[in-house]
Amino acid sequence: MRRLALALASASTLLLAGCASAVAMPEARDQSTAVPFTGCDSVACTGEINGAAYEIVMPESWNGTLLIYSHGYRPAEPFPPNFNPVVTTPVPVPGWDSGDKGLGEALLERGYALAGSSYASNGWAVEDGVRAADEIHAFFTEQIGAPKRVYVWGDSLGGLITQTVAETADWVDGAAPLCGVMAGLEPNIGLALDTAYGVQQLMFPEMEIAGYDSYEDALASWEGAASRLIESARDQDTDAIARIFTVAAMVDAPSQTFTYDGTSIVSTVSGTIESLLTALAYGTVGRYEIDTRYGGSVVGNVASDYASRLDDAEREAIDAIGGEGAADRFVTILDNGPRVEANPTAMAAAIERGGNPSGAVKVPTITMHTKADPLVIVQNQTFFKDRYNAQVAEGNVTGGLLQLYTVPPPEYSQESGAPYGAGHCNFTPESRIAVIELLDNWVRNGVYPGPAAIEQAMGPLSGYNANFTPGAWPARAAVVTE
Repeated sequence: MRRLALALASASTLLLAGCASAVAMPEARDQSTAVPFTGCDSVACTGEINGAAYEIVMPESWNGTLLIYSHGYRPAEPFPPNFNPVVTTPVPVPGWDSGDKGLGEALLERGYALAGSSYASNGWAVEDGVRAADEIHAFFTEQIGAPKRVYVWGDSLGGLITQTVAETADWVDGAAPLCGVMAGLEPNIGLALDTAYGVQQLMFPEMEIAGYDSYEDALASWEGAASRLIESARDQDTDAIARIFTVAAMVDAPSQTFTYDGTSIVSTVSGTIESLLTALAYGTVGRYEIDTRYGGSVVGNVASDYASRLDDAEREAIDAIGGEGAADRFVTILDNGPRVEANPTAMAAAIERGGNPSGAVKVPTITMHTKADPLVIVQNQTFFKDRYNAQVAEGNVTGGLLQLYTVPPPEYSQESGAPYGAGHCNFTPESRIAVIELLDNWVRNGVYPGPAAIEQAMGPLSGYNANFTPGAWPARAAVVTE
């Protein structure tokens, strides 16, 4: 079963292009290109600060800009679908910790200083990530040199940490949350619960979706559900496949992933299952860790209206596979199943401490997301943009926002996977460099990135698409504080 699950699931997605908003342009900053610093021969550029391992990498000639990177979610226990060993190594730049030095070396050649750390705990460690960024900034400033500019950036959960730091710290000059959980904890984990609930009600009635006593209990729920979904697809059970598509439609799970391009029915079904298994991992094992961290169930679905989640086209597609009236039949089951109640105290704690971006952007900010992301859906950017616009209307925005998206090519092989645009945080190194360079020019010179500058920086092989716009956040009745 695990081999089958691994074949179908390899979480990856968030990149691409085109939603821009500027409110206030920063004044041009210090143009220094060679700033003195204390080298790593004199200062420990690797070590530990309050339980978090850190690493700093300096260029030969420092341009005065410090990049502080926040890594993505790291499970506290081996996590489905890949079950990789738990890691706690520091990450000063994406790929550096795994031996892929290309992106880091390119940034060093441009004169940037690189810094990053692990967090004091694994799991939904937003508080620890924010603290780690604060502490490595203080360490760098005291021991290495005084930066002229500091940009925070990060992937996935690290994108949420990045935005949280940018909204709360006074030492940040620019921010680049990439493939970020920009809607915050509650909406995203709420969708993960919706996924688990949908699979339970339509595919696997004996599945437990709440009140896990242990990591092993939560994992058993994921493994049982994974087996049921994979077996249904393998058996070409059209009723079951229609049920799978119903669950996917209600949570906007993409049918296109890093592995599957969605150009055939087999690819579409496989990609949909991969997306659902990815979401289910957070709806079971991930929720167990989060609920434990915050003292109870942080999300519920008591007030969720699942019938409203399916549009006419989705209903027609489900009926075409499952038979006339299939969509209505499945929605009736969903709307009448036993619901999960949130613990109000735990929910409040999770919203306060687990990452809940307000949208009150203080500094130049560039986000980037892939079109097809089975883990952090691209609609996170719509959610954040709505909050940003509300803060603009209230006069609470002093920075600006540029949202970029990457779109995968029409076809790609299962063996090679998508080169960009599909899969979680599946960006090219060139597009990551482009984000940093666009942000740097914006901060240094007060120049908001225009269409021509974006196109030139991103290049033709990044998947950048200025015409892509993500849809609305999947509707759900939830308590989300501003």
